[in-house]
Amino acid sequence: MAKKKVTISNPSGLHARPAALLVKEAGKFKSTVKLVKNEKEVDAKSLLGVMSLAAKQNDEIIVRAEGEDAEEAVSHLTTFIEQLKA
Repeated sequence: MAKKKVTISNPSGLHARPAALLVKEAGKFKSTVKLVKNEKEVDAKSLLGVMSLAAKQNDEIIVRAEGEDAEEAVSHLTTFIEQLKA
């Protein structure tokens, strides 16, 4: 298992469009990918799940993955989240 904490830098947070982009990126990996915010854990490959986190700018979330490409998934997705633009 791999995990890493990341801070949402997008001024709009993870609203519909960035959430959809994140779900698309997460879907590229074979590993199970989860996002955790304040003890709430959701499937990073589920748009409704990601949006239900209601993550806003400066919120910290944990990206966690388990599977054959877990390290790559966590590394890629944390960088992706850090670079999300409104």
